[in-house]
Amino acid sequence: MVEVTPEAQNFLKKMLEENDKVGQGVKIYLAGMACSGPQFGMKFQPEKEDGDNEVALDGFSFYYDNETAEVLDECVIKFIDDPQMGTGLTIENPKASGCGSCGSGCN
Repeated sequence: MVEVTPEAQNFLKKMLEENDKVGQGVKIYLAGMACSGPQFGMKFQPEKEDGDNEVALDGFSFYYDNETAEVLDECVIKFIDDPQMGTGLTIENPKASGCGSCGSGCN
């Protein structure tokens, strides 16, 4: 199961408020694969759709399909605010292996 840190939850609640989406959830989906592992996308979603898994959090829910669930297993969604990496969310995957072909370190 995916873990969402309190800081990431607060960031997402703020994004929902700023975009007039209070009461909606966040869909996370598998957007492709890269040398560092799976790449994810996120979008606002009004409600759970057929086939979605749901993680209810404080103030909103995360939705994701079964394919994404397999890849998200044991991942941690964190908020970052770093001068080099920027501000936003990152997904740390403890099962992902590092790579040398990316040009930078990989999780």
